[in-house]
Amino acid sequence: MTTDPHAHHEPERRRLNRLAFSATVHCLTGCAIGEVLGMILSTWWGWGNTASIALAVVLAFFFGYSLTSLPLLRSGMTVREAAPLAFASDTASIGTMEVVDNLFILVVPGAISAGLGAPLFWWSLAVSLVIAGAVAFPVNRWLIARGKGHAVVHAHHAH
Repeated sequence: MTTDPHAHHEPERRRLNRLAFSATVHCLTGCAIGEVLGMILSTWWGWGNTASIALAVVLAFFFGYSLTSLPLLRSGMTVREAAPLAFASDTASIGTMEVVDNLFILVVPGAISAGLGAPLFWWSLAVSLVIAGAVAFPVNRWLIARGKGHAVVHAHHAH
């Protein structure tokens, strides 16, 4: 017999942590696609740092929202039904990740201006995304625990 009065909450904590981790990885995937594609395109087009960051952020939100919307659309929802759910579930998570990963890239000396062929570019981007995911995890956990964030989308998966 356990003496921990909170032991009965452990399965719920594990479920919440798994869902928050899944939501974080999901958003991180969209952010990573947007960041990498944004940096590649802006480098190819010869854009400066500010435009490069702006494009990467826009694409991170686009891909994050798209990754959330596609399963909802496949389940039979319309764009009009799916879009607000994607915005509600991903905005805080993607926003947190974008602030964190772009700040990291800006504080690492030379990272923002490193070319695509430079190891500095790739390791700083990879580390920035890991840190962004670690910071976004508690945000996602907090939202899901309150029935917001990805909890909203998961409630509609069986649409």
